[in-house]
Amino acid sequence: MILTVSFPEEEHTEKVHEILFRKGKEFVLFDLSQFPSSTGFGLRISDDTEESTLLINNRAIHCETIKAGWWRRVRPFTINGSNPQDNAFIQSEASQAIDGLLDKLQCPWINPRKDDEIAHRKIYQWSVARRIGLNLPRTLVTNDPMKARAFIRDLGIGNVVYKAFLASINDWRETRILKETDLQFIENVSIAPVIFQEYIEGVDLRITVVGDKIFPVSIDARKTSYPADMRMVVGESVVGIEALPKEIEKKIFLLQKTLNLAYGAIDMRRTNDGKYVFFEVNPAGQWLFAEQHTGLPITEAVANLLIERSNGIH
Repeated sequence: MILTVSFPEEEHTEKVHEILFRKGKEFVLFDLSQFPSSTGFGLRISDDTEESTLLINNRAIHCETIKAGWWRRVRPFTINGSNPQDNAFIQSEASQAIDGLLDKLQCPWINPRKDDEIAHRKIYQWSVARRIGLNLPRTLVTNDPMKARAFIRDLGIGNVVYKAFLASINDWRETRILKETDLQFIENVSIAPVIFQEYIEGVDLRITVVGDKIFPVSIDARKTSYPADMRMVVGESVVGIEALPKEIEKKIFLLQKTLNLAYGAIDMRRTNDGKYVFFEVNPAGQWLFAEQHTGLPITEAVANLLIERSNGIH
């Protein structure tokens, strides 16, 4: 049994499940937003037994049968308390129960949940990337308007981008080149930390790593309407399979190993003079757009990795 923690509308999950079904592999989707309102949970411990069960869509899943877990993209619990104080308590109790259950599963995860959480933290992954020798753009993270002004002054208007830490479903923000008119809002930096980075011109690279397989794709958005963030203009970009230098491949695999990630979607940029600059790794990043434009078998690789892990192959 393969346990996927995601939600039904997540298209990457659906595509992988289609392959698992075609190959006759047993799997179940656990949508955290259905707990505790619609999904059942039970744990029984006695002197000689320990049994835990999830009831998902009226199907009892005995946790001892789960041989691999896929922590894909998750939604928050559905809390139906009568007031904010009740909701906080219900949230805490639900989290303690489900986190404890998932932590105790004796199976490999893609990705291990705690490592996945830590790897999402950009400041940490940047430190790891620098340590293994990857190039990074000049970066400032701050909630101090004075430091922000000094960084912008040093690099110059038009040479700085700013972005958010996480691109969530409800709070998605593209990477933006800082303009002169943005300086009037610089005091807002004190409300929450902001990432400022040197703007690097070049060809975007989305490098998807699945276990020991690597799928590098180039997205040339330089002549599009929004070259600062290829996510906005993939349809306008020239997309193709990239041939990475072996040295860069080696560092990428080392990054994955250091972060303990089996899956990662890495964003880099190849500059006009051939330098490779690391931006970030997303442990739950999208790959379908890269697969659709190039034909690279990334979905198949994810499904096969889950099957291998469920069979005890690491």
